[in-house]
Amino acid sequence: MQSGISGEESLWALSSLSTSKELVSQFNNLLSDSSQFGLLATISSEAITPLASLPRSASDFNANLDSLRPYLKPDEPVYIFLRRYDTTPFLVAVTYVPDSAKVRQKMLFASTRLALVRELGSEHFRETILASTADELSPAGFDRHDKHTVLDAPLTEEERTLGEVKRVEAEAGTGTGVREIHLSSTMNMPVKADALAALSELGRGDGRALVMLKINSEDESIELVPDASKPVSIVEATQAISTSEPRFTFFRYRSSRAGADDKGVLLFFYTNPATPGTKAIKNRMIYPLQKRAVLTLAETECGCIVEKKFEVEDPSEITEELVLEELFPKVETKTAFRRPKRPGR
Repeated sequence: MQSGISGEESLWALSSLSTSKELVSQFNNLLSDSSQFGLLATISSEAITPLASLPRSASDFNANLDSLRPYLKPDEPVYIFLRRYDTTPFLVAVTYVPDSAKVRQKMLFASTRLALVRELGSEHFRETILASTADELSPAGFDRHDKHTVLDAPLTEEERTLGEVKRVEAEAGTGTGVREIHLSSTMNMPVKADALAALSELGRGDGRALVMLKINSEDESIELVPDASKPVSIVEATQAISTSEPRFTFFRYRSSRAGADDKGVLLFFYTNPATPGTKAIKNRMIYPLQKRAVLTLAETECGCIVEKKFEVEDPSEITEELVLEELFPKVETKTAFRRPKRPGR
């Protein structure tokens, strides 16, 4: 279903950003001129514009990385395109988003990085990287990235998931430990151990029916919202959800409707109440960006296969009838065409 969320400033509405002609021109130069090492870009006046071109100072990739240092500031994001390989695709796309940058800038750069790569031509890039520290863009940082990519390759998805579940169960006793989960080579997420343990229990069907998650405002990690209720209906589940703060909620629901078989399903509710204040605006920026990552985490790491997703502002908008309509859509019965009788017969 469509989301009813509309932010007070709609800060994540990024369609107004455009790629400047100057950036496209300089990017084409980077592609065609082997003497060019890199191109940096930034967001200025609602457009993505070139910041600097970096000439190649040596044949070795690592030796050229020194030219990046003046542009890797602790509070300013930047797009970086580097010529790293001798065969096509030549380039690597890096989005540098430091933790100390302003929230709006972090959101804009992180949300537009893949769209920008597609606009410039995905076929030109061998990989994309999201970096938050200057050290990640040093020779040692790229070496760690390469080793991590190589180590990930031999494991199947099933092996990685099973190993993760075992580590989660081993750490669950600490309750408040934070783990950095690698969802992909470019997507990492800090998650509290008790949140992972609860999702794993839900995924295995071991009795837990409801798991609510929120984003910790201090370290932006995903944490579990304690809840002692054991809901069996949609009404009971939505009554447990906050009406003043956003929540990611997973609910295992036994549904039924006259004329249809009962079915046990896992539902996902994303709620983001329209409340005033600076904190609310920040929440309405951060939560939409993390929603996909939370769903990926729940499915790939904890075995939570979601049947239906619902996105609303207030939990009260999610009703039993709404859920049943989504789970058991009405099927239109079409009658066969009958030729009208001939007159006089």
